[in-house]
Amino acid sequence: MLDADRLDQLLTRLRLTAIRDQLDHLLDEASRSQMTLREALLFLAEREVARRDSRRIQMGMKLARFPCVRTLEGFDYEAQPSIDPGQIRDLATGRWIGHGQALLLLGPPGVGKTHLAIALGREAVEHGYSVLFTSAAALMAGLTKAHAEGRLEEKLVQLSKPKLLIIDELGYLPLEPAAAHLFFQLVSRRYERASMLITSNRPVGEWGQVFGDAVAATAILDRLLHHSQVITIRGDSYRLRDKRRSGLLQKAAAPTPITSES
Repeated sequence: MLDADRLDQLLTRLRLTAIRDQLDHLLDEASRSQMTLREALLFLAEREVARRDSRRIQMGMKLARFPCVRTLEGFDYEAQPSIDPGQIRDLATGRWIGHGQALLLLGPPGVGKTHLAIALGREAVEHGYSVLFTSAAALMAGLTKAHAEGRLEEKLVQLSKPKLLIIDELGYLPLEPAAAHLFFQLVSRRYERASMLITSNRPVGEWGQVFGDAVAATAILDRLLHHSQVITIRGDSYRLRDKRRSGLLQKAAAPTPITSES
């Protein structure tokens, strides 16, 4: 067996596929740069790690099920001055996920909560954390279905695995008390073990109405707020503001006073 064939076989067995697939090019580059053996090995190892990181991130993004691509670079902080860019940059490091903390993004529709949730989720994937994104409606439908089919434990185990679970749009639709108790079980499973990022258009003081059960809401908030950061976004809706700029939507005019005729 030729040395080249043997080397290809060994690199395959070691799963060093980046080095194997680019070996001739990498060796030529090392030779042109007059690298020492140690430098050449470092050069090859860096290429292998870069390929593996790229594949890991690609797979992580796929498993996260983000509905679209949103980035922190694409977020308009000037349009939402209530948000501290420094705090967002700190969240982007993922340290809060490593500590099992929760993050609540609160505010009216259209202020960028989902944008930030997806962007922070993507940052988490790049830092090596497993992430799952779901809407609150889809999450509760899945939990309710699993409960009805006797698979609730299996579903809770599945939802407990990602290091970060992102739940979008909690509060847009009220939950039945039974669904609130299912949500409580999920929060309890993940409490102090894995992080949750929740976006909601309702302040936490109104979550009793969201869950239809004040006792369940209190128990849920007790766990979510114990180790958490809460960001309340105040400002105009991006979508409505863009429509106003394009002339598709006008600000509501003041009502015409009603006068009585004598």
